[in-house]
Amino acid sequence: MIRILIRTVVYLISAALGLLVATWILDDMHVHAGGFLLAVVIFAAAQLILSPFIVKFVRRNAEAFLGGVGLVSTFVALLLANLLGSDGIEIHGIPTWIGATVITWLVTALGTLFVPFLLAKAGIEHARENRADSAR
Repeated sequence: MIRILIRTVVYLISAALGLLVATWILDDMHVHAGGFLLAVVIFAAAQLILSPFIVKFVRRNAEAFLGGVGLVSTFVALLLANLLGSDGIEIHGIPTWIGATVITWLVTALGTLFVPFLLAKAGIEHARENRADSAR
């Protein structure tokens, strides 16, 4: 249960970072504060739910595209977050959709690698501070 909770937090942080970085880089992508959290939750949930189905479909029908599954699921998750996220995300133009997909996918992938390390490091530092405080 704890692992699922930690993985969920890591993925939500990574998704938020991916959306924010894409917004900072792309002029025609906007994230609105009021709907940002909902958009992140929709994006992360869609990504987590869709990825296994897309992998299964691609594996059956076009194995050569397995490497692009992350990009496809990121695009679909962005589309859902854009449609359902109550104005949390706005993306305009095909080049921006492509850029948003690639940037969000890349940052989210890197985030899922590095965020657990940063969380563990913060937890270790917190534990050391607690030990130092209780030793005094």
